[in-house]
Amino acid sequence: MNLVVDVGNTLVKMAVFDGTNLQYKKISIKKEFLAQLATIFENYPGIDRAIVASVSQLTEHQAAKLRQFCAVLELTSATPVPFVNEYATPLTLGVDRIALVAAAAKTYPGQNALVIDAGTCVTYDFLTEDARYKGGAISPGLQMRYKAMHSFTAQLPLLDAAVAEKTVGNSTATAIHSGAYNGLVYEIDGFIEAYKKQYSNLTVILTGGDAHFLRDRLKNDIFANSNFLLEGLNFILEHNKHTC
Repeated sequence: MNLVVDVGNTLVKMAVFDGTNLQYKKISIKKEFLAQLATIFENYPGIDRAIVASVSQLTEHQAAKLRQFCAVLELTSATPVPFVNEYATPLTLGVDRIALVAAAAKTYPGQNALVIDAGTCVTYDFLTEDARYKGGAISPGLQMRYKAMHSFTAQLPLLDAAVAEKTVGNSTATAIHSGAYNGLVYEIDGFIEAYKKQYSNLTVILTGGDAHFLRDRLKNDIFANSNFLLEGLNFILEHNKHTC
């Protein structure tokens, strides 16, 4: 069995896979990582390998404790992956994007795939049908758009993100919601249309923390998968199972 660990700035996502089947998922704050880790290995004693994304976000003590439980693969730009990486600056490519592209390569083989991760930033990553990663785009995420309008102006309030039902806002609040939310929806649809003009058999995958805000308003057909990054990390671990 495999343990997948995705470490963010404040949260840690952990998942247990039996082969390619997700058995368990847990999101916790970093200070609770070791307690959650002990519980996972108590409940799933068959775990013999783990993969960690953003291991630098763990303390040395946390990383050492994890290695006491099982063999650990740290995902880096040098880790073997199931696609050809043609990114011009591979050392700067985030491990989260590497994992998402790996998930596309394994889940949609022989298809052109555009993976859209709607998180702190929105990332667009494109994989060709012959499994060549070309790159993509990075833009401000939904929460960042709200915060930027508040931080860089004198009077605009900081609002919680909300679905904008109308294009025309008739108050400052509804105008902000329309600009932030609808602007992002139109951006995503625009990127999808641009890729479709070049690649006819395009599969689009939407994931990330704000995917639930966006998926029902996009006019293009998409596959929404909140576990896509975790699945990608597991695929990479499986791809390296003879070396880990």
